[in-house]
Amino acid sequence: MEKHIPVLLNEILNFADIANGENRIIDCTLGYGGHSEAFLQNEKNQLIGIDRDFDALKFSKERLDFAKNRVYLKNGSYSEMSTFAEEEGWDKVDVILMDLGISSPQIDTPERGFSHRFDGPLDMRMSQLNPMTASRIINHYSVDQLARIFRDYGDIIQSKKLARAVVEARKEKPFSTTTELRLLCEDVLGVPRKKTLPKATLCFQALRIEVNEELKEVKTGITAALKLLKPGGKLLVISFHSLEDRIVKDIFRSSATDCLCPPGLPICVCEHRKSIKILTKKPIVANNAECRINKRANCAKLRIAQKL
Repeated sequence: MEKHIPVLLNEILNFADIANGENRIIDCTLGYGGHSEAFLQNEKNQLIGIDRDFDALKFSKERLDFAKNRVYLKNGSYSEMSTFAEEEGWDKVDVILMDLGISSPQIDTPERGFSHRFDGPLDMRMSQLNPMTASRIINHYSVDQLARIFRDYGDIIQSKKLARAVVEARKEKPFSTTTELRLLCEDVLGVPRKKTLPKATLCFQALRIEVNEELKEVKTGITAALKLLKPGGKLLVISFHSLEDRIVKDIFRSSATDCLCPPGLPICVCEHRKSIKILTKKPIVANNAECRINKRANCAKLRIAQKL
């Protein structure tokens, strides 16, 4: 496997400010270890790396072997970070990174079923222990359930039309491969013009989010991260589509606000007090040079908050 290129690495290192001193770091989405490898160049840093994917953990274990006495790898969801930190005796941490979404090696492995570009099983699980698969959703969800997923997670305008077509097609033969679903998407939604997003991309994105409960994980994970940071600690979140970024922005905004009462109340009754300072008024995006080297960086948005 080619060495994975981490997104927005220079910007993350500048804001994290962990080149000196002793820092406890959590990489919530370890993936193939690119960011963590850079974090651990300071020989005093310690890191907990979390991932649901056994393949990613196996690869990263080898990549981070140079710092093996300072690395604690955990198989699970980043919503469990407090438990993982407690296992290592960490009550507070200095830096938490959440690199959301899916990694390039996962997309490029046909057997994982994440991409319509390759023929493979309709799987899409980030964790091999997850009982839910894309095939199970496509073959068992009702028209209304499928339409909701396609609309809410894929922003597909003809979501109901596509859902009905799926249900009709599976009566003849259950869906089992990515190619079967791609061809149906193209038949129902049309083949895109050149330089426009393939219609199947949005359908596959929607299914992937449902299979892995990604948006629920983002909300739970950010809430857990903000509690676990020490005063002055930083949370860095990279998102790759608008649904994720909206959740990050909304949680940051409410956490950086003193009162959340409805307008018009004479006094505050919610007793909410801000707990963070937002360090990025607008999300940081990759420059042209990085986008040329790493296409995945094109959609990346980085937001950063500091615990008060």
